[in-house]
Amino acid sequence: MEESELIRFAREGDLEAFNRLVLTYQDAVYNQGLRLLGESAAAADAAQDAFISAFRNLKSYRGGSFKAWLLRIATNLCYDELRRRKRRPAIPLEPVDDEGEEVESPRWSIDPGERPEEAMERVELEQAIQHCLDNLPVDFRAVVVLVDVQGLDYTEAAQAVGKPVGTIKSRLARARLRLQDCLRGFRELLPVEFRLGGG
Repeated sequence: MEESELIRFAREGDLEAFNRLVLTYQDAVYNQGLRLLGESAAAADAAQDAFISAFRNLKSYRGGSFKAWLLRIATNLCYDELRRRKRRPAIPLEPVDDEGEEVESPRWSIDPGERPEEAMERVELEQAIQHCLDNLPVDFRAVVVLVDVQGLDYTEAAQAVGKPVGTIKSRLARARLRLQDCLRGFRELLPVEFRLGGG
């Protein structure tokens, strides 16, 4: 069944049609939350809230990219969560070892198919990328995630954040430069083909 038909049926209250849309876009919506919020549990909550909100507001969908419309809802929910965190910062509940030190890579989070050193390198690289994303202004971060992670084109990204295409291009260019500068500090973690020149 075509996406437009699924949307039409979902608007009429067909949960099965909406569930098929959820299955199509759940990874994209979750990844948007993960990259903006930096935590898997918060990303899962944001994704769930985004789909609930989308179902309740399907009548407000006016056409265009359905993916961009969903990601706009998810992005706005993430902005709300980031604002809430600023008002009431939380203490993370990270696993600790016997000495009370935080465990950066708990055993249960490592893929059993990887060798320990590969897992450690992957985790360190993911942390470095997330660190650099976290240090971007949230408007820049949202655009990078939409375009470079989610694969939206400029028009879809503009629709997702409700800004002109020119603003998207400008923010993306500036965000990429900041990420590049930040990742220079983690040069040794990058695969050889992605290592940036200059020290």
